[in-house]
Amino acid sequence: MKEALLWGGVAGFANVLGALIVLKWSISERWIGYFMAVGTGALIGAVTFELLEEALQLGSLIDVAWGFLGGALLFTLINSYLHRKGAGRRKRSNQEDGSAAASGRAILVGTVMDAIPETMMIGFSLLHGQVSQSLVFSVFLSNVPEGISSTSGLRKGGMSRGKVLGLWSIVFVLSMGSAWVGYTLLSSASVHVQALLNAFAAGGILAMLASTMMPEAYEKDGAVVGFLTALGLFLTLLLQ
Repeated sequence: MKEALLWGGVAGFANVLGALIVLKWSISERWIGYFMAVGTGALIGAVTFELLEEALQLGSLIDVAWGFLGGALLFTLINSYLHRKGAGRRKRSNQEDGSAAASGRAILVGTVMDAIPETMMIGFSLLHGQVSQSLVFSVFLSNVPEGISSTSGLRKGGMSRGKVLGLWSIVFVLSMGSAWVGYTLLSSASVHVQALLNAFAAGGILAMLASTMMPEAYEKDGAVVGFLTALGLFLTLLLQ
């Protein structure tokens, strides 16, 4: 249990680290886009090599199909709702003045929604004896630029330093809790349920990448993000 909390905290602290970097130094949008593209590729690799592969080993293709498409659909529906509430640009660094402060609660909910499937699967990976290093690496690598970009946008939108750090602290604590849930509750689940949940998390993460991180990275850096995304995926492959 302690190990699940530890690794969930590592993943959640990446957002805090990104916020601290922005509050201490000025980071150009181009470099934010570079890191975001690499993090996107790393998470795609984790979805492919970790979650989907594990799901296929545990269950049938039907289990994977229901879980994967269901996770993508649920994320899309919730993300659409959050977009209307002001969290659609939660990973963007170019918030309009005042918009971030006005939608801070929605941004928090959206960020937690992004983090839950990632950290829950980190906890679940401990059921196999040791944590998935590639999954932790890819989540951490994607969360640092997320924290940088979102914090930059929140600050431009008028949110104070204290409120920004408070928001990411909540994400940090909930990430730890999500990893703990993945470790404790899923340990007693059947292999079919485990397959379904692995695929469900994979679908949600991929939908998140396609609707938030990929557009942000391309908007900042253009075509070069294609190579950087491939680089991130390859780094995940090296850890397998």
